[in-house]
Amino acid sequence: MRKGAYYTNEYRNLFVELGIDEKDVEAKVQDTWDRLFTDKYPETQIYFETDDDMGYMVDTGNNDVRTEGQSYGMMMAVQMDRQDVFDRIWKWSKKYMYMDEGLHKGYFAWSCQLDGTKNAHGPAPDGEEYFAMALYFASKRWGDREEPFNYSEQATKLLSDCLHKGENNDGHPMWDPNNKLIKFIPEVDFSDPSYHLPHFYELFAEMAAEEDRPFWKEAAKASRDYIRLAAHDETGLSPEYAFYDGSPNHIRGFGDFFSDSYRVVMNVGLDNEWFADPNTPVEVNEKVQKFFKDIPVEDYRRYKIDGEPFEEKSLHPIGLLASLAMASLATEGELSDYYVKKFWETPLRTGGRRYYDNCLYFFSLLSLAGKFRLWK
Repeated sequence: MRKGAYYTNEYRNLFVELGIDEKDVEAKVQDTWDRLFTDKYPETQIYFETDDDMGYMVDTGNNDVRTEGQSYGMMMAVQMDRQDVFDRIWKWSKKYMYMDEGLHKGYFAWSCQLDGTKNAHGPAPDGEEYFAMALYFASKRWGDREEPFNYSEQATKLLSDCLHKGENNDGHPMWDPNNKLIKFIPEVDFSDPSYHLPHFYELFAEMAAEEDRPFWKEAAKASRDYIRLAAHDETGLSPEYAFYDGSPNHIRGFGDFFSDSYRVVMNVGLDNEWFADPNTPVEVNEKVQKFFKDIPVEDYRRYKIDGEPFEEKSLHPIGLLASLAMASLATEGELSDYYVKKFWETPLRTGGRRYYDNCLYFFSLLSLAGKFRLWK
């Protein structure tokens, strides 16, 4: 049985396995970074720098800065060994997004204007978990420095707040203390299947505060079970929001397979690459790849999780294709190879909606090239 990269420190390069030259893969990874993170390519750029040594990722579809994008940018930077970019994004996030008072003290405001003004004073837990993991990796890769670049301390404090908020009537935790499942937002009792990152929780169980490590180990198992529970038995499709029993939560129309849902198979893929745990729900990825095999990218749309299509087209078809390719980290065979090849031949998205697509694109590219790595 294959062991994950956590144990072997070996990462598959699925492009090379298809016969693509390794030098071409290296060049594509660097070129894609340049297209997202430099001003040479304004049609694809999503990262921007300020004059005071800070930087931010723009959600170009909504013209704001989100904890999702900031934490993604930090993870991309640590994977590419760009501490300068990492520190700029983290400095901006701490200055403008971090909340040091009120009900959400210790969390980050999920959306800000480009000048740093908060659009909301509530957090979104997917940002916090990506912030924490990126900070731990930065600590392992580059070492801790002065505040706020004491990366590991920042991560440990953040995760402690995520688990223990509310114990003194001071707010709400981001994970349910009983079932160990991440919430959609701290105030609610339902989840978002795409927020579940068991491969992160396995590492938190080694890096977080000593007293919290057993929780994270249990959370990893709970999330693998939950991903399987929330995915449709036949199609493998997951809703954007789901109750703790896995059933779709249609509040505000988020009970179907749409933009958030794409990340589920990406997370399963990376979990399988890193840990290859026997309980990783790889069958979810197999079902989703099979469901989309005869649907052209230009016809991707919103679906009920049983596969019934809506008239509404996908807002992020390139992001969906990227997720289907990254799913191949947990699948094999002709269909798996088909998505990797199709993705390789597909360029980044341009235009107003490019942010989410291209974030998923770069994560998929890094992962399939064996460059989405863990540091411990």
